[in-house]
Amino acid sequence: MKFEDSKYSKLLSYKKVEFSFGTLYETEYFLLSELNEGIHVDHHIASELISRFSDLILRGHKIGYIANRYNSYSFDPQLWVDFNNDYDAFIASAIVTYSDFSYLNASLEKQFFSKSLKRCDNLEQAIEWIMNLKEFKKDTNQN
Repeated sequence: MKFEDSKYSKLLSYKKVEFSFGTLYETEYFLLSELNEGIHVDHHIASELISRFSDLILRGHKIGYIANRYNSYSFDPQLWVDFNNDYDAFIASAIVTYSDFSYLNASLEKQFFSKSLKRCDNLEQAIEWIMNLKEFKKDTNQN
């Protein structure tokens, strides 16, 4: 299921950002990617994403990341290591898988991500998990 077809697109305020390789949605608590079929996420694409969201990343805002992988594409897992070493923006990540192969890839990526990474069967599970992280609960109690 695509984010805009989910109930959360009506419940959450978000910004839609389109790239040649896919679409990202920015909410208060998470970035959600829906990337195009057949692409390979490499340093070039990662650099474009970091550049677009650099103010969010550099100002120390803590956020979750959801990869909604309803399309099949490849991902260089080394990017998780590089990102973790250079930035501290993501508190956790969720990967929504729609096939056994996608689940296996997410399992491999989990080995490279130094923070919590949850493999989910559907978009609702991923969003609920991210929204209920204790880091976000603490933030809402301070306001």
